[in-house]
Amino acid sequence: MPFITTSDGTEIFYKDWGPKDAQPIVFHHGWPLSADDWDNQMMFFLGQGYRVIAHDRRGHGRSTQTDTGNEMDTYAADVIALAAALDLKGAVHVGHSTGGGEVAHYVARAEAGRVAKAVLIGAVPPVMVKSDANPGGLPLEVFDAFRAQTAANRAQFFLDVASGPFYGYNREGAKVDQGVIWNWWRQGMMGGIKAHYDCIKAFSETDFTEDLKTIDVPVLLLHGEDDQIVPIADSALIGIKLLKHGTLKTHPGLPHGMATTHPDIVNADLLAFIQG
Repeated sequence: MPFITTSDGTEIFYKDWGPKDAQPIVFHHGWPLSADDWDNQMMFFLGQGYRVIAHDRRGHGRSTQTDTGNEMDTYAADVIALAAALDLKGAVHVGHSTGGGEVAHYVARAEAGRVAKAVLIGAVPPVMVKSDANPGGLPLEVFDAFRAQTAANRAQFFLDVASGPFYGYNREGAKVDQGVIWNWWRQGMMGGIKAHYDCIKAFSETDFTEDLKTIDVPVLLLHGEDDQIVPIADSALIGIKLLKHGTLKTHPGLPHGMATTHPDIVNADLLAFIQG
């Protein structure tokens, strides 16, 4: 399996498919998942002739189960190392949830010419946790409960999240896909509990405001209006006001995991933005 080794010795697993001279699309997964969460998008854009890349964030999936560096500065540094190792130029970076925060943090720091566009799907920026400066955020107690449940019995917690709010399967009339639930659980349980525990702070408390203001490339914000994990009112609806070249597209009734539940909609949006 292909890996890069970072400066602190962490091995980052990645997939790199398609023509190496084609435009790269780099996919960044959410918590606590892996590159496998992008299976549908990887196959779709591979079929469209793109070079498609997805990595397992440190501590997640097949990457090293690190006990350190599980925060956004190191996540972005890992992507910088990956982009250099693969010599990515003019890439489109697509991030979901926590991965959207990683994309924002990376793109704001990327070398000139590395990034052409960025997409944040159901993403955590600008900042999730409630504070005096962010009164519409979620209380810290919400994330404390995430940590407690992860530490106590993450196997059951991961099953509960996937079976309920992540895909909107707790909504009346929802069409529940058991395979999707188990695939979410499988990906989560591949990773390390310490990294998953630490990452909750990274995705909830990191303030990406300055990242969004700094980014000079076009950015698409995609968000489901029934996102129960990253509520749209405190994320995309604020983030769009901070971007220099931002486009906001929302979908009524769609959940946090809409790239999995509604890939035809999401893939069409991505293709139109990338080709636009």
